[in-house]
Amino acid sequence: MPKPTHFIRTALLAATMLASPALAADVTPERLLNPDREPQNWLMNHRTYDGQRFSPLARINRDNVKNLKFAYAVPLAGATGREFIEATPLAEDGFLYITDSWGVLYKIDATAGDVGRIVWRMDPKQDRQVANRGAALWGSFVISPASGPARIIATDKSTGKVVWETNVSDAERITITGAPLAIRDKIIIGASGGDAGARDWVAALDAATGTLLWRKYTIPAPGEPGSETWKDKNNAWRTGGGAVWVTGTYDPDTNQTLWGVGNPVPMMDARLRPGDNLFTNSVVSWDPDTGKMNWYFQYTPGDMWDYDEVGTHILIDRVVDGQPRKLVTHSARNGFVYTMERINGAMVGARPYMEVNWTKGIDQKTGKPLDYDPNKDVQTYSGIADPTSEQPVKKVCPNRTGGNNYFPSSYSPKTQLLYIPATTACEFVTNDTALVKREPGWFGRTGGGYKVDGRYESNLTAVDPVTLEIKKNVHLPYPNYSGALATAGGLVFLALMDGTVAAFDDTTLDQLWKINVGAGFGAPPMTFEVNGKQYVAIASGPSATSRTKLLLTPELNDQRSATVLYVFGL
Repeated sequence: MPKPTHFIRTALLAATMLASPALAADVTPERLLNPDREPQNWLMNHRTYDGQRFSPLARINRDNVKNLKFAYAVPLAGATGREFIEATPLAEDGFLYITDSWGVLYKIDATAGDVGRIVWRMDPKQDRQVANRGAALWGSFVISPASGPARIIATDKSTGKVVWETNVSDAERITITGAPLAIRDKIIIGASGGDAGARDWVAALDAATGTLLWRKYTIPAPGEPGSETWKDKNNAWRTGGGAVWVTGTYDPDTNQTLWGVGNPVPMMDARLRPGDNLFTNSVVSWDPDTGKMNWYFQYTPGDMWDYDEVGTHILIDRVVDGQPRKLVTHSARNGFVYTMERINGAMVGARPYMEVNWTKGIDQKTGKPLDYDPNKDVQTYSGIADPTSEQPVKKVCPNRTGGNNYFPSSYSPKTQLLYIPATTACEFVTNDTALVKREPGWFGRTGGGYKVDGRYESNLTAVDPVTLEIKKNVHLPYPNYSGALATAGGLVFLALMDGTVAAFDDTTLDQLWKINVGAGFGAPPMTFEVNGKQYVAIASGPSATSRTKLLLTPELNDQRSATVLYVFGL
């Protein structure tokens, strides 16, 4: 395997910056720890370390959102029809920063309010990525991922010039798709490429220089803790997956950062990798200073449906049984909402938020599926959805890509509700690769494949993450691969694959506003303020993978994918 190398593009510039006092506009650790002091800005991927994707801005609210109008648009990327965007824009003092699927980083001047002008573009000169979900702000840098090989790049936010660039690849298939997370003097990143046979990891870089400080693998090597859960004799751990491709969260009080870990590989046939396959399908807490693992929780041991759990793990403070508790909640891909103690992952409770058939339920004490058998090398769970040699085709609910996926849920501390955007429809799955090649209608995945069973649509579901009661649920006619945004204005924003952007009342989930721009969305909405005026921004352009959710949506067969940053205001 090639060893990671590190490049300082301009050594003199780097040395000068390290020796100079921080500029007034620097994004300091104190600013990142106190985002509500500057509610007009959106300084990190989830806006806050807790991952709630809640904005305290309220100029756009239930009463006036009906007057929300198109303010301006900024076209991004090229016009080949193959571009897409999954990134959340960052906002600082009227300037926006966003990446496209080619890893190009844009700085956009949004101070005028009626037009957005591109100030500069940093082009890493690479092939199109599988995904690029955005950047991080630290000091005077905008820090973003790139591929070919996997790299992290720090760009001077004033000039658009590259300051440092670090090759973080340790294997051919490694990519970086999630937005980095800045924690004090470090940049935390997660590796992708697991579905292609990589062994993935989480790592930390020195924010000032890009030097690699530590790297921890999500798939243990023989002899390491958890290696006993990889029981095959074919060294599946070497290509075992465990991708980390959605930005984690951070709790400064306990100094732990929580990241979701993806599926094991081969993904559709657990017989090829018997055992629970730690630490896939898990949430893992790491010490950001050392990379030491604090605790973990595995959602679906021995997964055979691609139910990885990379999605956001949201930190909340709530009162439970009269006592204040610090919790983490997660709308899992496998169809359940889980809430745990933040300090150690102890289970508070888990309930389904949509149709589930793969298990009969969750043990409320352990969090394990009720039908999990620790004595089995290959789980059967409910017996309804697990492909076997005798019955290689089964129907699984939720579908293979889960209910909620990388598109983020949001949480409002005002309503104390979790807002889950989830795709509907079940799928047929198989672990018979020959059948996938032989019969029409099947789509191949490692170890098997899947077949569509009905039109994909979506739900917006409001859940109390402590009582786990579903407070409200609305059904929407197209898939949501975008995510949700909650605001202090009493609103929840989302976007759909048909090009709709909409706002809902955060209590009743009544739709209060919508607009259709004609091109679907695969990126989350966010909000910011300039000159006392609030805006909502979102980038269009769903990926080819997300567009497969339109296979049985004939009215959108000829929809084009335009990569445009849309901004709306009153």
